[in-house]
Amino acid sequence: MKLVDLTVNSYLDILKSNAPAPGGGSVSALAGAQAVGLVMMVTDLTIGREKYADYQEVCKEAKEKGAVLFEKLTKAIDEDTDAYNLVANAFKMPRETEEEKTARKQAIADGTMVATQIPYNVMGYAYEGLLLTKTMIGKSNPNATSDLGVAALGLLSAVKGAWLNVKINLPGVKDENKAKAFAEEGQKICKESEMLANAIYEEIANQL
Repeated sequence: MKLVDLTVNSYLDILKSNAPAPGGGSVSALAGAQAVGLVMMVTDLTIGREKYADYQEVCKEAKEKGAVLFEKLTKAIDEDTDAYNLVANAFKMPRETEEEKTARKQAIADGTMVATQIPYNVMGYAYEGLLLTKTMIGKSNPNATSDLGVAALGLLSAVKGAWLNVKINLPGVKDENKAKAFAEEGQKICKESEMLANAIYEEIANQL
């Protein structure tokens, strides 16, 4: 059964157990999905209300973009755990013969690439979520302004949590160009997300 199909209690029971997955990568993706869910909630609390007529187009666009990000982040919850299992299973492969050693080495490399790519993707999705959140400040139902602030915090958590999962896997990425791109772009996304999330939070906090 997929993690996303579990009840909240069942998911938390697995998370707090000694099972190595789900771990920080899945948690980061979930944090991002929850945050985008909040943004979509705010759009629904704005769309169709006459008193917020001037905000309709902004919120409709945000809802449409948010739905795409929500689906991607939700999917990444299980993708991250699947990637961990891919690497774990690769390490369990036999290595008695040279052929087995070669196959095992390749499987580990392939699995590590996936385990790095998934959290890197989450970073990008969460950053897009922050940009989306920014567009809605002052252009959505003011009674839900605090929810946008919480969304910003959740999205920053998703970015920084996913970044840690990228970093821990980087030593195992054998493609040097790919490893360099992960490192440089990941660091850039992390820095820009932190500045953006902090700006959103401060702007909202000052409004309340």
